[in-house]
Amino acid sequence: MNTAALSTRRPLDSFAVMLMIVLCAIWGFQQVAIKSTNAALAPMFQAGVRSAIATVLVWAWARSQRTPLFRDDGTLGAGLLAGVLFAGEFICIFIGLTLTSASRMAVFLYTAPCFTALGLHAFVAGERMRRPQWIGIGTAFAGMALAFADGFARTPTPGSSMLTGLIGDALGVLAGILWAATTVVVRATKLSHSSASKTLFYQLAVSAVVLLALAFLLGEGQVHRVTPLAVASLAYQAVIVAFVSYLTWFWLLKRYMASRLSVFSFLTPLFGVSFGVLLLGESFSVRFLLAAGLVLAGILMVNSPTRQKP
Repeated sequence: MNTAALSTRRPLDSFAVMLMIVLCAIWGFQQVAIKSTNAALAPMFQAGVRSAIATVLVWAWARSQRTPLFRDDGTLGAGLLAGVLFAGEFICIFIGLTLTSASRMAVFLYTAPCFTALGLHAFVAGERMRRPQWIGIGTAFAGMALAFADGFARTPTPGSSMLTGLIGDALGVLAGILWAATTVVVRATKLSHSSASKTLFYQLAVSAVVLLALAFLLGEGQVHRVTPLAVASLAYQAVIVAFVSYLTWFWLLKRYMASRLSVFSFLTPLFGVSFGVLLLGESFSVRFLLAAGLVLAGILMVNSPTRQKP
């Protein structure tokens, strides 16, 4: 591993911060979009079609930018692994959203930054966390724990049991772990030196194959009914989320410190719960506002400059 190259990632500047806030809002709305499409497309089939559309878009983008996608650069093994982890993440998300609410899924999914920071600290030399960053991670994690407590205080969704909701919540946490593992693979292997387009293409192409194959094996490869809302929701997931936002995310990962970027992902459940309240009529609490304050304080500490030793 070329640790000198890995350590050239920059701390976040104002442009990266603003871009991450926009991405977090996009990702926070994703759970609402998925839920609104479940009535028209079965979860696995929906996820597979989403990845397939985005794969074609990434291929077209790379071709227009003359970015090679199929050159042998030693990234095949890492790319396939990242793709399988990416597929597993969305299997958990799409199935989990049939068992729990969008706001709870948003909260549990975004435990990912904690797992990401731990993984990067262990495997990537350029991502070592200093004491102020660890305190920030702890503060943000405390806020997330309080958000968990708020989630457990919610009543089960109509037609479901507490056990069903807990299984959905557990799938959300597992999705967060898989997302973190994907980020670590991208940063700790030769994918770190690959283009953002190629990195994303691996994940979308592999996940499209895995998810569509699983959908047909489960007998989910059919369309129940097509509505304008379902079409708009699927387009949002494929074009805005899976293509534009993920391409931007991997572009950021190759220029800024991943541990700093990942902590900003804690903002996404705040957006997710807000969208759930506004669009799905889900409840909101003072406890969650306190959790949001802790998360924001943690983000500020993690991204604060540290004094270098002479």
